[in-house]
Amino acid sequence: MESYLNENFDVKPKHTSEDVLERWRKLCGVVKNPKRRFRFTANLSKRYEAAAMRRTNHEKLRVAVLVSKAAFQFIQGVSPSDYTVPHEVKAAGFGICADELASIVECHDIKKVKFHGGVEGLAGKVGTSTSNGLSTNDEKLSLRQELFGINKFAESEPKSFWLFVWEALQDMTLMILGVCALVSLIVGIAMEGWPHGAHDGLGIVASILLVVFVTATSDYRQSLQFRDLDNEKKKISVQVTRDGCRQKLSIYDLLPGDIVHLSIGDQVPADGLFVSGFSVSIDESSLTGESEPVMVSSENPFMLSGTKMRDGSCKMLITTVGMRTQWGKLMATLSEGGDDETPLQVKLNGVATIIGKVGLFFAVVTFAVLMQKMIVRKWQEGSYLSWLGDEALETLEYFAIAVTIVVVAVPEGLPLAVTLSLAFAMKKMMNDKALVRHLAACETMGSATSICSDKTGTLTTNHMTVVKSCICTDVREAGRQRKSSAPDIPDSAMKLLLQSIFSNTGGEVVAVKLVKVEPFNSTKKRMGVIVQLPEGGLRAHCKGASEIVLVACDKYLDPDGEIVPLDVATMDHLKATIDQFAGEALRTLCLAYRELDKGFPVADPIPDSGYTCIGIVGIKDPVRPGVKESVAVCRAAGITVRMVTGDNINTAKAIARECGILTEDGLAIEGPEFREKSQEEMLEIIPKIQVMARSSPMDKHTLVKQLRTTFDEVVAVTGDGTNDAPALHEADIGLAMGIAGTEVAKESADVIILDDNFSTIVTVAKWGRSVYINIQKFVQFQLTVNVVALIVNFSSACYNGSAPLTAVQLLWVNMIMDTLGALALATEPPNDKLMKHPPVGRKGNFITNVMWRNILGQSLYQFLVLWHLQAKGKALFRLDGPDSDVALSTLIFNTFVFC
Repeated sequence: MESYLNENFDVKPKHTSEDVLERWRKLCGVVKNPKRRFRFTANLSKRYEAAAMRRTNHEKLRVAVLVSKAAFQFIQGVSPSDYTVPHEVKAAGFGICADELASIVECHDIKKVKFHGGVEGLAGKVGTSTSNGLSTNDEKLSLRQELFGINKFAESEPKSFWLFVWEALQDMTLMILGVCALVSLIVGIAMEGWPHGAHDGLGIVASILLVVFVTATSDYRQSLQFRDLDNEKKKISVQVTRDGCRQKLSIYDLLPGDIVHLSIGDQVPADGLFVSGFSVSIDESSLTGESEPVMVSSENPFMLSGTKMRDGSCKMLITTVGMRTQWGKLMATLSEGGDDETPLQVKLNGVATIIGKVGLFFAVVTFAVLMQKMIVRKWQEGSYLSWLGDEALETLEYFAIAVTIVVVAVPEGLPLAVTLSLAFAMKKMMNDKALVRHLAACETMGSATSICSDKTGTLTTNHMTVVKSCICTDVREAGRQRKSSAPDIPDSAMKLLLQSIFSNTGGEVVAVKLVKVEPFNSTKKRMGVIVQLPEGGLRAHCKGASEIVLVACDKYLDPDGEIVPLDVATMDHLKATIDQFAGEALRTLCLAYRELDKGFPVADPIPDSGYTCIGIVGIKDPVRPGVKESVAVCRAAGITVRMVTGDNINTAKAIARECGILTEDGLAIEGPEFREKSQEEMLEIIPKIQVMARSSPMDKHTLVKQLRTTFDEVVAVTGDGTNDAPALHEADIGLAMGIAGTEVAKESADVIILDDNFSTIVTVAKWGRSVYINIQKFVQFQLTVNVVALIVNFSSACYNGSAPLTAVQLLWVNMIMDTLGALALATEPPNDKLMKHPPVGRKGNFITNVMWRNILGQSLYQFLVLWHLQAKGKALFRLDGPDSDVALSTLIFNTFVFC
């Protein structure tokens, strides 16, 4: 069975192609109720519809961009057509309507922007200020919503309870049993009158209704859980300026006229126009399909909803929201596409299909044997040509038994038990500060064999404190009283130091005019800013990884604050200081500046050489409480934890030892050295790597890919920035750190850790293992019941021409298995024992040899007990008289349930 499942029902935890999904669904030949079994799985037709819409968007936007570029060349000589403001818009106090605003951004129409007075003119027409934003005291807010819309996407209406009842009734076998019950009622009442003749028929009807309502209740509760989780996933906030103050606001509360602040890694929340900013690069591939980044500036101010900030920071004016944007229309289609099936759901659909075919075979054979016994009896009595009402009822009962064998044999509850278990786990993990975005992530994390973790904010607290500094080559310790012999920092150097700190930052605490900003990213490992000095002239400040910034310096400030050439001795002293700080688990930053006497073209990149070193600071980022214990738990559970960081190797090694990650036989390596290794050398060292320092995003991506493809590990990756997205995407499961993480990183992740704590990752792994174990328990339980029910009825039919388990009884058993059994076994919380044995690998058998032993052993035991009762029960319990058969059947059924 395992080999058949692996060959035909093997899908990836994520990024599964539609062809693979189509293929396994076609293999699911025996499906009693497709609507129920495939309810929470991907709607492939909607997927194709969304893909077609995306292709249309790509073409429309490509044409719009081309047209806007051509129009821009002729802008001076062309006059746009006049625009008339609709009466209701003018009456509300606005100077432009929603459709005109939408067309400006969607069509990249620079002519219209100029016609309406540029971005400032458009801001005035929508009743806002580019500096102060919207006024919340303004009575126009409700009018603004009515005229321009709200930033929400159309969603499908939640299903009512009665719709779940209707779907549960779509079960083919229940329909057939319903017909059987109706015929039984008619014939029974005709033969034996009311109410005695209606007992069997009404019993089946009552059982069907009970099964339907219990099933619908279970499914309805699941749907409510999924809706709650969906609402949690959509909680995204952005920084906006309203009433002249910068504040956090949900993206769903944004209105046209809002001024939004965006930085690297953010998703553009609505259509709008660039107001001001630096080095803004946008990834529009989600809409246009083009992988090349688009530079946004005053000349090309258009920003589209759903695109991502690849670099830079800016303010934008919201012009179009919600369903008026192309992204809104696309999301409305995609939201109906559903989630991909999880590997366990697919595998258990395969198990259900195999057992369903076996059950169908046994049902047909059982019906044939029962009918053959009846016909032989009638032949011997010589009454084979005359059929009475009792015999018609007997035939109907045989048919109902055969159909009910299919009801019990086809374990529709298996894939649904996975959904129930995953939904339960997802809900509980929310309480443990882990937001699961994809169902498959729960079960995949249970199989994780390797975790590639960031350092800052994951293993450490992300609360930076300056511990030591080396300013003007003089080493000082923060927080301690300065020795009398230690010189003060010269005034000229102090002025430069303060300007460097307060102007070259991601915050907004500057009193200096900024000419150009290049934000920090993990590729350059440094950030830069050019400021205009009050006395005239320009100055560039640079801050970043010490070794990288120091290489860009050819001068330094000496203890007197004088600028002197950087000689070999001083360079060695500074490098030794960096190593000393790093050895004490400090992160080091180098601060440098450069005068730009000849002016600076804003379009050019900030210079990367000719700087003067101001000094080096050592920052302490304390290890989070509980990390060392969590790493030890992972090691005991067979999970290797690797630290991947951009820090200096000495800093990385010191912190890795403190966390318990770096062991005596482990390897610490730098990204540049790792990149230079040949494929053979990489394969040799990768299993030993425990720390990778000075790593680039592609180093992390390469490490993850090699671990997955070459060493067949199930890899989890943590990341909190845009540059981590490729590695998060490549991994079997991505865990984005919520507080420090960007929207791009969160979107690439399968689980968002809301408290930025490595210990939470261990909790996710524990829940993942719990899901896997719980489903195994349920499968073992269900298969045992199926095998016993099949064999008992089949063997009894062959032995004495009757089935001890009636249709009503088997329906009760089915209800117990599919709902109550699933609830009991699939929702058991995890325990600490789960983390004391190795994970189930990618190739591990789902139904293990121990499970087969238990299933077959239990089945044999139950069959022998029931068969002994069938053969010797009357004598054993001294049953006689007209009701002895009914009493024995009742005894057998109760024994079966208790077994």
